[in-house]
Amino acid sequence: MLHALQVLSVLLVAIAMALSLAHALELPGKLRLPRAAYIAAQPMYYPGFTIGGAIGELGGIVATLLLLVATPSGSANFWLIFVALMALLAMHAVYWVLTHPVNRFWLRGQRIARAGDSFFTFDPIGRKRAIGHPRINWTALRDRWEYSHVVRAALAFVALVLLLIAVTDRGLVTI
Repeated sequence: MLHALQVLSVLLVAIAMALSLAHALELPGKLRLPRAAYIAAQPMYYPGFTIGGAIGELGGIVATLLLLVATPSGSANFWLIFVALMALLAMHAVYWVLTHPVNRFWLRGQRIARAGDSFFTFDPIGRKRAIGHPRINWTALRDRWEYSHVVRAALAFVALVLLLIAVTDRGLVTI
C-alpha cells in the first residue's frame, strides 16, 4: 500500500509540474505576442489546464500529505516529503495570490461552464474587487501571469525531485 501511495504521489506531482512547466516554456514566445493576440490566446487554457491542475495539484497535495503521515516521523525521508509538501502548498498559494486574479480578468466575458464559472469567481483571499480597471496595463497582467507560472514550475520541480529522492529505494536517502 505504501508503494502505491509513493507512486501516486510522484505521478500527481509530475502532472502538476508538467502543466506549470508547459506554461513557463511558452513564456518567450508569448512575450512576443501583440496585445490582441495574447488576450485572444489566454482563454484557450480553460478547461484543460483547470482540470489537469485540479488533478495534479490538489491530488498531489493530498497524496503527498498522506505519504507524509505514512512515513516515520523524524526520518530523513519524512523531512524530504515535508519540504516537498511545503513546496506544493507554496505553488498553490502562488496560484491563488498571483495567477488566479489574472485568470479571472482574462476569462471575463467568456462563456464557460457553470463549474468553471464558480471556480473562476471564487476568491479565497476575499479581495473586494477583481483586477480589470479599463486603463490597466495589460503587459503588467501578462508578466504577472507568465512569471507566476515560472515560480510555480520551480516549486513543482523542487517538490518532484524531493519526492523522488524520498521514495526511491536506491535514492540518496533510505528509510
